[in-house]
Amino acid sequence: MGVFQQPARKTRRVMSIPGRLLTTAMAVMPHRDVERALEAALSLDIPFWPQLPRYSYHEDMYVQASEHFPGIVLDLGKQTLRFAYDKFLQELEEAMAHFDEPDYFDIGDSYSVVYRRFLELDLSTRPAIRGQLEGPISFGLNVKDQDDRPILFDDTVRPFMIEFMAKRVNTQLNRLKRLNANAFMYVDEPGLQFLFSAMAGYSDQAGKHDMEVFFSMIERPRGVHLCGNPDWDFLLEADLDLLSFDAYTRGELLIRYAGQIQRFLERGGVLGWGIVPTGTAELTREGVESLAGRLEAQWDYMCGQGIDRERIVRQGMLAPATCCLVNRDGAVTVERAFALVRAVSEILRERYGLY
Repeated sequence: MGVFQQPARKTRRVMSIPGRLLTTAMAVMPHRDVERALEAALSLDIPFWPQLPRYSYHEDMYVQASEHFPGIVLDLGKQTLRFAYDKFLQELEEAMAHFDEPDYFDIGDSYSVVYRRFLELDLSTRPAIRGQLEGPISFGLNVKDQDDRPILFDDTVRPFMIEFMAKRVNTQLNRLKRLNANAFMYVDEPGLQFLFSAMAGYSDQAGKHDMEVFFSMIERPRGVHLCGNPDWDFLLEADLDLLSFDAYTRGELLIRYAGQIQRFLERGGVLGWGIVPTGTAELTREGVESLAGRLEAQWDYMCGQGIDRERIVRQGMLAPATCCLVNRDGAVTVERAFALVRAVSEILRERYGLY
């Protein structure tokens, strides 16, 4: 296991993530039909390999991230993911023996029905492709030990977990780059909205330092996706290439950080605007013009704070606001949201001369 170093100073980045209001989406999808899910993912400008927890518990985003992690107790029948410290100590040596083997950190066939198939596609003509993995904060908060305590709070397990997850991100990114030079990763971190609240055993300063260390371990391009309301100041100042967020319900909160957004964009960062809702009730109330107008209203505010509109649109992507597994119509609403994202992209790309 490596020795943690202080994060490097931020430098100007060369932007390899295409913006220009191209479309992508969150990978967690409600589909039980593998081909239909892959077809939907490929319908967007920047495709990804879908995660299908309704198809198998192995496809749950936390379970996928847990593959080969020492100490994991996975019960497929009960659909539970736990951690046992004694088991961690027993399996740690085996894990360390594979620490310099990239294939050990890849997604195994039993943990995704679609990942290998995605890798077999010719995606070289796409503007980019994308992968994803659960980040260490969310993983560490969600997975609990024999005392029902999140492993994030364990000072022995946490440093290993951070490096382990960084290796998993890098392995997947390098696999995807063989298919498309502009491949990039989402580090899914829904738990970041809880990180800087009062949590016993883990201070906000420790959390920020650990996230900075984690980011510094990940190869570029590196980005974070989340749907909640985290410490935007911290994320916008972090050494990231991409920040993807729920612009439909959280956008008006984020844009208040105009100075930090300006610096983020000036460093070459890309913002992923999740503007199309994926819940059935919300989606039925919206259309192309209403969503385009909602997004442009947020951009108008940013322009009023001195941020250049051309920079906003050229360094922006569009996506659904969130993933959604709870709609009663299964995949129907989510696929409608994908179609609406494409339509909003088309009208705005034409409006801003991005074709």
